[in-house]
Amino acid sequence: MLLKQKLEYHYKAFDKTKIEPDPLQFPHKYTDKKDIETIAFIASVFAYGNVKQIINTLNKVVNLMNNKPYEFIINHNIKACSNSLKGLKHRFYTEKDIAGLFHVMNLVYNEFASLKNLFLSGFNVNDANIKGGISTFSNYFNHLYRNRFGKESRGVKFMFPIPEKGSACKRMNLFLRWMIRKDELDFGLWNEIPASKLIIPVDTHVASICAELKLTTRKNVSWKMAEEITENLKKFDPDDPVKYDFAICHIGMRKLKF
Repeated sequence: MLLKQKLEYHYKAFDKTKIEPDPLQFPHKYTDKKDIETIAFIASVFAYGNVKQIINTLNKVVNLMNNKPYEFIINHNIKACSNSLKGLKHRFYTEKDIAGLFHVMNLVYNEFASLKNLFLSGFNVNDANIKGGISTFSNYFNHLYRNRFGKESRGVKFMFPIPEKGSACKRMNLFLRWMIRKDELDFGLWNEIPASKLIIPVDTHVASICAELKLTTRKNVSWKMAEEITENLKKFDPDDPVKYDFAICHIGMRKLKF
């Protein structure tokens, strides 16, 4: 059980004091649940690329929102928003992609009152994991976007991934980890969903360390790889397998030895 001991050691070591730099630092700036959910989703959508670049973009976003993310989205005006977004880009997200994200979030909040309610409409507690919930959630956002703006751009498709198409859905799984798990890092606001249903958010850092730890035999980052790693982590904690994610990810990011 040497691996379990190491995983538990790193899980405890990577506590709230080690949170920065990470997009998770942004929802921790707020106390209102609506603000936390809103900015957590936005932070997860931008959580790809160099961490310095991610933090830089998210600082611009919260400034644009006047530090009131939920209020900004619920009172969203697409014309005014498009003007205020001039020059805001993130890797291959364009101004138009970001404006579209805020607009469809506004539509979801007006219809469902929260992202949680939309997600729960597609989640079945009898499913093996959250795959079906993610599919319904992403498909709904894509449907709203198409109705309002026409065909999705590459950036918008990337914002709302579909697990059935093979995507590891790293950023979506990251957002769900923040919302469903409960400890000093994760918020546990969506307590209708058991943490045992979560799937680990897999990027190149996580994939590389998990291959080294023999938690996956797969070569390509995909939904199947994420499921395989999660199933192997369940051997160490069947109720909360994804609790090790933050430590694994940051060991990779910071180029530390596991």
